[in-house]
Amino acid sequence: MTHHIPSSRAFRSGATGLVMAGALFCQAGMAVAQSEEASERDEFFWLGQINKASILINSEEGLLDPELAPSIGNALVTVLENGEAPDADRPGTVITFEPLLIEEGGVEVTLIHAGRSSQDMHATYRAAMLRDGMLDLADQLNATTQTLVDLAGRHVDTIVPNYTNGVAAQPNSYAHYLLGHAAGLDRDAQRIREAYGRIDRSAMGTTVLNGTSWPLNRQRMADYLGFASVVDNAYDASQISSMDEPVEVGQIITSIALHTGNFVEDVITQYAQSRPWILLEEGGDNTYVSSAMPQKRNPGILNSTRSDASQAIALAMGPVWQTHNITPGMSDPKGTDENAAMLDAGVSTLERLDRVLKALQINPDRALEELNSDWTASQEVADILMRDHGLPFREGHHVASEIVSHARAQGIGPLDFPYAEAQQIYAETVAGTEFAQELPMSEAEFRAALDPAAIVANRATSGGPQPAEVERMLTEARDRLAAQSDWIAERRGRIDSALTQLDSDFDAMLSK
Repeated sequence: MTHHIPSSRAFRSGATGLVMAGALFCQAGMAVAQSEEASERDEFFWLGQINKASILINSEEGLLDPELAPSIGNALVTVLENGEAPDADRPGTVITFEPLLIEEGGVEVTLIHAGRSSQDMHATYRAAMLRDGMLDLADQLNATTQTLVDLAGRHVDTIVPNYTNGVAAQPNSYAHYLLGHAAGLDRDAQRIREAYGRIDRSAMGTTVLNGTSWPLNRQRMADYLGFASVVDNAYDASQISSMDEPVEVGQIITSIALHTGNFVEDVITQYAQSRPWILLEEGGDNTYVSSAMPQKRNPGILNSTRSDASQAIALAMGPVWQTHNITPGMSDPKGTDENAAMLDAGVSTLERLDRVLKALQINPDRALEELNSDWTASQEVADILMRDHGLPFREGHHVASEIVSHARAQGIGPLDFPYAEAQQIYAETVAGTEFAQELPMSEAEFRAALDPAAIVANRATSGGPQPAEVERMLTEARDRLAAQSDWIAERRGRIDSALTQLDSDFDAMLSK
């Protein structure tokens, strides 16, 4: 059965290196060009690379007669060329690939099978394909986070309400809020890098589970296939590690999807308001008009993004359930199509979130109006009473709470609340205590305590929303994105360089 990766974007990371490899292989018509138009790096591709490396290494290290290597190599080239034809079958298992080799080169081609098994070969190409998919995921995560950070950079001075328990809680800088979400996505990037290191290991040479009597050069095989190292324990290689890898990838995709859903739901709650302070740019598939109610502009892309995130989580749970309660090494969670679909769902979720971020329209005046229509700044009254006037926080909190209760009962907003009433409420609240019986805050101080912009600007905590701290966090977020971009490029470059070297050495062997 042929196993094709269902995504058009999956494993595109090798395009540059494959073009270079194609240029080398065109010599003497003995190689298979792997251009941008050729098939993706699927199971068939990796079985070809594994076989090339086996022929090279084993013939050079005495495990295969060097005189036989060119004829076996040419048989392999024919099989790979046939697999590049339009609509050609591209067998994705050792047991379906090997008969094609035997058909082209006779049974002698199986001499390259010394010290190999479908177990270690399949574990190796699964890791290689997950590795490519993880780099695609990392790339899109970086792009989406960059959009988020750029949006934050445009809203350092935009003051908005933030919510806890679904209720307006405190004023904040919108940039600070966005950078909080960016911090969550940065942890997802960290998880990708950490998981990648565990995936970027070759299982080749471990055979089924306990190695082989053939003295295989496992590290050289890993180098040719672009792996950073080998899986140390032969039993772990195909029995444990290859089951862990898709589960860990699923955990990362789950985290990305949860972060996406949290952000989207926070935005979508605005659509319940008659006058939201955050909306989507209308048109395209960002919004759509209700079929029955002309006034409605339904946030279509928010719904689609949430749905994508939910689908990603559903697919990410697949390897968990498939690995649950099975003996080591079973194939249940290892399906390349299913695991590619899981990675593709993660990429799609991030792509859709990127479009949401680019479609957001923030209305700073309406956000400030909402802040000033409620008492989201009231904690500042309690803080000032404690910080500047020595009143214990709980007592000051009681004062502020009484002011809010009275104001709401009377329908008075913070901008219009009479200072005299604040004085009276304070006196009534602290009556009979040892604290000052008159409100120690001047009217100017009381008014300033209720100014959302002033509250944000005057924050002194490291990591707070004050402009200096936000600018620091913006700089550091951009530095992390640049470092992540370099990391992705370095990993892709190493894989591409390794495969190019393999193709070059293989071509040189054939031309002898």
